[in-house]
Amino acid sequence: MDNAGIQPLSEAEVKEKLKELPDGWEHIENKITKTFIFDNMMEGVHLLDKLIPYCNEIDHHPDIVINFKKFKFELTRWDAGQKVTARDFLVAKKIEELVK
Repeated sequence: MDNAGIQPLSEAEVKEKLKELPDGWEHIENKITKTFIFDNMMEGVHLLDKLIPYCNEIDHHPDIVINFKKFKFELTRWDAGQKVTARDFLVAKKIEELVK
């Protein structure tokens, strides 16, 4: 994939794009983040099994904090100065699609 979508978004752009996502996504410390709580750990692992190929395809990989049934996704772009980019929102939308 080319470098489209890896330019940092302004605070206003991030705030506006957050409105496109389901409730629960927040912009904290130059990341968009959301925690999902599953019935069991394997549900979260299955989500990751489906998400990882997409992340590889678009060359964008979230930080994921796993605490048993809680999976916290933190999306930022390291090569964009650890700022939020359009690709972060692509990954967030894919996560939401897979959770449904």
